[in-house]
Amino acid sequence: MNGSVRIVMMRQDDPKKCTAAKMVRFGMARPVRRPPSDGILLHPYAKRVLLRADCARNICALDCSWRLAPREFAGSVSGRARRLPPLLAGNPTNYSKVGLLTTAEAVAAALHITGSAERAALILDKFRWGHTFLEMNAGPLQEYADARDEDHIYEIAKSYRLCP
Repeated sequence: MNGSVRIVMMRQDDPKKCTAAKMVRFGMARPVRRPPSDGILLHPYAKRVLLRADCARNICALDCSWRLAPREFAGSVSGRARRLPPLLAGNPTNYSKVGLLTTAEAVAAALHITGSAERAALILDKFRWGHTFLEMNAGPLQEYADARDEDHIYEIAKSYRLCP
């Protein structure tokens, strides 16, 4: 993916701990007011799982508190909404919890799955725990990137005990 990473900043978390704000500060993402209609919108409640075939010019993430996520993601969304397959959080707040990723982890995972593993690593290099996310999820991320379809994603997640 050679396009841009865009982030809708909801400003609900501590700015010192906000991974999206750090990505913006380092020029790795661009803040936007609304999700653009082109590209992929990372959405934890989307019906479809992100596959390599979904590779798009742009990826957009909504940066909000997990506590408020159901409300923030309710309603209609523009663009192609996709959820990430199950992954373990590497961040200190939600360490080893399935699915409770920071915005940086989510964006990096999406980049990795859609064929930009090097760019994903560059983003996570900005966080002292970033390598942990990549190490914990090395196998699943690679296999998700090679997955044929959503059924294959489910089989992979099950083999890593990331879902029931």
